[in-house]
Amino acid sequence: MPHGTPVDVTVTRTVAARPETLYDLVSDVTQMARWSPETVATRWLGDARGAAVGARFAGTNRLGRLTWTTKPTVTAARRGAVFAFKVPGRSGPTWTYTFTPAPEGTTVTESVVQERRSPLLIRVLQRRAGVKDRADHLRAGMSTTLERLAAAATAQQTVVRT
Repeated sequence: MPHGTPVDVTVTRTVAARPETLYDLVSDVTQMARWSPETVATRWLGDARGAAVGARFAGTNRLGRLTWTTKPTVTAARRGAVFAFKVPGRSGPTWTYTFTPAPEGTTVTESVVQERRSPLLIRVLQRRAGVKDRADHLRAGMSTTLERLAAAATAQQTVVRT
């Protein structure tokens, strides 16, 4: 995908865990820094204490030396099925996690869709931070996120079974 164009990236992984286990881990946004290599801190805002449509949270991310905070809104929260949130702004992406039962456990799909190009300043800052292709960078980070999530979910289910 050429630099500066809208983003549409999807990564899928099958995990030996129940959909509810994976959903609970992902939808607890206060733990997102454990999974995502770009997220450094998250917290619920206002009266929000957990995933619910309309709940907002603050998420702080890092890319190289560049750090920024956004305040996304949860747009979907169906335990064991889907968790999604929209980053504010005209070019703010929507992040979605879906959980589909599979013979080996659950197929987790993480996707990010950004329908409008990021503003020039953001693209310049990303490039200065070493990101030549944002979609490729996101794909790598999302793969790491699902890898970490799978390890935690598998460990959690092993503890529950024993």
